[in-house]
Amino acid sequence: MYDIVVVGGGPAGMTAALYALRNGKSVLVLEKNGFGGQITYSPKVENYPGTLQMSGNEFAENFLDQILRQGADVELEKAVAVEDKGSVKIVKTEEGSSFEAKAVVLATGVKHRMLGLPGEKELVGEGISFCAVCDGDFYKDRVVCVAGGGNSALQEAILLAGKCSRVVMLQDLPYFTGEQKLQDVLFSNSNVEAHTGLKITELVTENGSLKAVRATETATGAPKEFPCDGLFIAIGLIPENDAFKDLAPLNSFGYFDCGEDCETSTPGVFAAGDCRSKTLRQLTTAVSDGAYAAIAACRYIDTL
Repeated sequence: MYDIVVVGGGPAGMTAALYALRNGKSVLVLEKNGFGGQITYSPKVENYPGTLQMSGNEFAENFLDQILRQGADVELEKAVAVEDKGSVKIVKTEEGSSFEAKAVVLATGVKHRMLGLPGEKELVGEGISFCAVCDGDFYKDRVVCVAGGGNSALQEAILLAGKCSRVVMLQDLPYFTGEQKLQDVLFSNSNVEAHTGLKITELVTENGSLKAVRATETATGAPKEFPCDGLFIAIGLIPENDAFKDLAPLNSFGYFDCGEDCETSTPGVFAAGDCRSKTLRQLTTAVSDGAYAAIAACRYIDTL
């Protein structure tokens, strides 16, 4: 039996493992795909305190090495259920394994909703981005498109408007759905173009780099092309928390409904990182959550 099983090997999950290990607990980290989570899509990270520049992959590799050196066990398996047996939790995986633990940290993360276009995944980090705070500086004085029309897209575009020579908003609906105040702020910038009723249909590349975005008018079928250096996709995030909703209730958007203490309604089950309800999803807030969750889990175990 482990003291703690961490579900998810992103920044929140690995931070939880690190802090738990430093507190003398045995830890297993289950990761379904690859360690690092969404940060691995960032070719350059320049907003992490104390580090001038690193790639997301470098961060993930160094972090994984760190927790392994501290004594963590890791498995590339997808957790699909957690059974609550009081002082014992049983984590079951899609591969058929079962792991017992005194506490569980759910750090399942989120995934960005994609456009579903050919070649899209290959351009992530090479012309396609999701975070203006993270990647906006790479497009300083250049032209970018923003896919989306909700609050997230508008907020991303406001940040980009202060850096880029031109920001082209592409919304598939006939109108922008974000708050009017955000629209007023964004569209007061002379370097921002607004286009509605356009469905992005193709990504134009040259030598592996994004050169333009092609779209079709939903009303007429007329084609449009927008030359650009980058595309920021802001059409939503997808949490994958349904498998654990009986232990950690979800809010209306599918995120674990718990606060900064990371405690869920089930004693011994904690939620950390982008998968929980929060207003800011950044690398720094993910590692903060991981520390909170680990310390809370250690305290819970010590009371058993």
